[in-house]
Amino acid sequence: MRMTEKVAVVTGGGGGIGRAVCLRLAEEGADIAVLEINSKNGQETAQLVKDMGREALALETDVTSKAQVDDAVAQVFDRFGKIDVLVNNVGWDKQALFIDTTEELWEKLIAINLMSAIYCTHAALAGMIDQAEGKIIFISSDAGRVGNSGEAIYAACKGAIISFAKTMARELARHKINVNVVCPGPTETALYYETSGGTERAKKVSETLIRATPLRRIGQPADIAAAVSYLASSDSDFVTGQTMSVSGGLTMI
Repeated sequence: MRMTEKVAVVTGGGGGIGRAVCLRLAEEGADIAVLEINSKNGQETAQLVKDMGREALALETDVTSKAQVDDAVAQVFDRFGKIDVLVNNVGWDKQALFIDTTEELWEKLIAINLMSAIYCTHAALAGMIDQAEGKIIFISSDAGRVGNSGEAIYAACKGAIISFAKTMARELARHKINVNVVCPGPTETALYYETSGGTERAKKVSETLIRATPLRRIGQPADIAAAVSYLASSDSDFVTGQTMSVSGGLTMI
């Protein structure tokens, strides 16, 4: 196990990619703190982690609120004494052409996909700097690298995450804190079906994407979790400021 005695915080760990990340890091030996707005889902993930023999803490947290983030991170430090790994995973989207969207939607997308990661990173940094080590991993999206019709603000936020992470990697290298980004391609989650317009439409979209993907399948949460596991472990100690696409080759830039 590559992460024995490590403590990882995962935002949005109640399902989908977030839950897969929690379970993979627990499998690697880490104790897990789940920051999740849906208390039931967060508690379920925490119980799954405990069933694996690891410690777990589920905190009902709206990560678009800096006050709630600061309080949750303080509780993690109180419980575990440190944070070794922060995975900024929370994300949400609603597909629509930009001309048809509203300011209210823009603000929600920016709050969830960008500001939450800024808040969580800021809250965790002092402790990581004090211990002179840490891993920060952002879950962005290939939409932030190449754009995607119907996802203008989402893509803008995910692109901003990449730039933010690169800047953090430069600022924090002196403290031995590695900062990297994972960019999933289309990944089979509840959000994927929701943003694709429902199960039947999602199946049709998937068929098209599979034909366009060199590895001929849609991504699974476990695929993303595997990349996060590498970046969270000591195997990536000489990797920082990098953006890893996990898309089956759908994008190659």
